[in-house]
Amino acid sequence: MSLTFTLSYFFLLLLFASSTTTAQPYNATDHFFLDCGSPSSNTINDRTWDGDENSKFVPSNITTTSFSSKPEYQDSSVDQTPYSTARIFNTCSFTYTFPVSEGPKFLRLYFYPATYDGRNPDQFYFSLSSNGYSLLTNFSAFLASSYLAKIRKDAGFSRSSPSFVKEFIIYVKDTQSLTVTFTPSPNSYAFINGIEIVSMPENLYFNSKTPKFVDLSTGPFVTNDKALENIYRLKMGGRSIPATKDTTGMYRSWDTDDIYIYGAAFGFTPQYNKSITYTTETPNYTAPEEVYQNQRSMGKLSDTYNLTWILPVDSGFFYSLRLHFCNIIPQYNKSGQVLFKIFINNQTADEEVDLLRLTQASGYPLYKDYIVFVNGPDDSRGKQDLWVAMHPDTKSELYLDAYLNGLEAFKLSTADRSLASPNPKLSSTTPPTG
Repeated sequence: MSLTFTLSYFFLLLLFASSTTTAQPYNATDHFFLDCGSPSSNTINDRTWDGDENSKFVPSNITTTSFSSKPEYQDSSVDQTPYSTARIFNTCSFTYTFPVSEGPKFLRLYFYPATYDGRNPDQFYFSLSSNGYSLLTNFSAFLASSYLAKIRKDAGFSRSSPSFVKEFIIYVKDTQSLTVTFTPSPNSYAFINGIEIVSMPENLYFNSKTPKFVDLSTGPFVTNDKALENIYRLKMGGRSIPATKDTTGMYRSWDTDDIYIYGAAFGFTPQYNKSITYTTETPNYTAPEEVYQNQRSMGKLSDTYNLTWILPVDSGFFYSLRLHFCNIIPQYNKSGQVLFKIFINNQTADEEVDLLRLTQASGYPLYKDYIVFVNGPDDSRGKQDLWVAMHPDTKSELYLDAYLNGLEAFKLSTADRSLASPNPKLSSTTPPTG
């Protein structure tokens, strides 16, 4: 064997080794789990939730500006931690302050709208801000929970748990502290059951890839001067992934996509029983292996329908959509065999997607980012449906199919640093989905 061939083979192996990674969890540099209204700590599912009663993250006037309470009745579907206690805020603003390193952070807020200290769940209206961003304005957790339950009921599924989590992403700059400020609306109250803060890799969502703009010549990029709200994080096919089972180490929940599928065209849900091969372009913290080992594909009747998801969102905002792909169907093994189109809000977002031209083989994941603006009729504010659809390209050389493994949707803060939107309307005369 010649020296030239030996060196070439060595460098080829070195290149391949550096371009793939094994699935190891991300090690968060900052992580806080605060059980609000609780006097003690509680460890559950390998996470220790510290009570905020004597916490160093609360202001010194905690006893005069707030009080702790327990729900008068706790639904059996609601976890004990952190939902068995709440901190209630009286008439003025209350700020939690967390010392953190510079960089992007998940801020997750846990709500269980219930009766606390004789106050009914529909009596709580409040605003919330963090590091100069307005996250919620005159927010009602009761209306938010009722709306989520209505979405499930309208889709023909059983009722959802009345508790829920609002997830935001804040980039902490040189202040190196993350503040969370609750301000009750006039003649009302604010409450919170739990606060979670977890750091993430620098370029997971901010400045990660150049997105495609849908029906726009230009638009905002996801830079660190934006705050984000995660509206959807969906896994296509298979079971959901709860936060405690997120193998990336960031406690992201991945819901199933079933209730968002349009009509009866559910397609097929193939599974992959081999390990996923991550790359430097799609690192192992991008999404858990289970996301890429499941997908929803169209099957033999693919030329007769679009595979479509309908996602109710708040109008008047730009959204960043991340679509996760991984070929897991064995007979798809060459570029050109499977080509498909992607439509977002009835506009062509991608004319021709050939995943096997973009990846090395089956089991190699990738994602594509898109930016779209969602507006209501006559520029009205409220809920509006965001459509994501796929259809085979007739240029496909062998198979007519299209598939998707996961989807994340993020609301982007406006120029005035706001993510706040009106509470959903639940009356029968005003459909909440727009």
